[in-house]
Amino acid sequence: DGIQVTTLAVGLFAMGETFFSAAKFTGVHETIEAVKGGLRMTAGDWKRSWKAWLRGTALGFPIGALPAGGAEVPTLLSYTIERKLTDHQDEFGRGAIEGVAGPEAANNAAATGTLVPLLTLGLPTSATAAMMLAGFQQYGLVPGPLLFADKPDLVWGLVASLFIGNVMLLVLNLPLIGIWVRLLKLPQPWLYAGILVFAAMGTLAANPSIVELAMLVVFGLVGFGMRCLDYPVAPMIVGLILGPMAESQFRRAMQMSLGDPWVFVSHPGSAALLAIAAAALVAPFVFKGLRKMGGSDE
Repeated sequence: DGIQVTTLAVGLFAMGETFFSAAKFTGVHETIEAVKGGLRMTAGDWKRSWKAWLRGTALGFPIGALPAGGAEVPTLLSYTIERKLTDHQDEFGRGAIEGVAGPEAANNAAATGTLVPLLTLGLPTSATAAMMLAGFQQYGLVPGPLLFADKPDLVWGLVASLFIGNVMLLVLNLPLIGIWVRLLKLPQPWLYAGILVFAAMGTLAANPSIVELAMLVVFGLVGFGMRCLDYPVAPMIVGLILGPMAESQFRRAMQMSLGDPWVFVSHPGSAALLAIAAAALVAPFVFKGLRKMGGSDE
């Protein structure tokens, strides 16, 4: 159910990442270098960054709205474009404001764009969208075109919350930026312990059960193992959400076709979608093999 999905996500992301970071901790505390010119943006910073914001937003939202989109592609594209367009090549790699403003705008726009396939098709293209889909299912809401007609207050309230959230981020972050920077001075073991405590408290607040807490620890260890083996964690969350839905639709299609599996490729549209899915599954292995062959030829 929704609570178990929440426990899974907190265990994989929060506890798994904390275990992984703690395992790499060598006991040497990192030094924090002061930002040149202070923490607040100057007039020159605003002048150099506003175009990068617009370009990043223009890249991030359309790509994030694609059913197979994500934040990584527009972020990298934005950084590459800003590096080619800037007049301050020597600052890139050392904190050039264009290289921060553009990719950050692209990332935020892509995160907002994930609501398009989520609300219209019920497809979560990120771990955050998968958690939102789990919340919808917990309250009996079915994302899709009918959601706009049946629950317009929910849909447009969710869209309005994005604007309110961005305004609140400005209100909270700009005046309190000094406090957030001071958090970096906390010893890393304290941060790790604090994350684990808050993760456990959140799980117990949602469902005060020893079993739920044990699941949290188990999922945290699974997430730690996946990070050590360099396996992505987000697809596991998405698979957990979409797996039962896909299985249900598969059984329904087989019943309607009287057990004929060719029904999935009888229509050109479904055949094309399955071909694209198969290509997306095989392509990483093919490209990896080609890179190895290219390296061996050299």
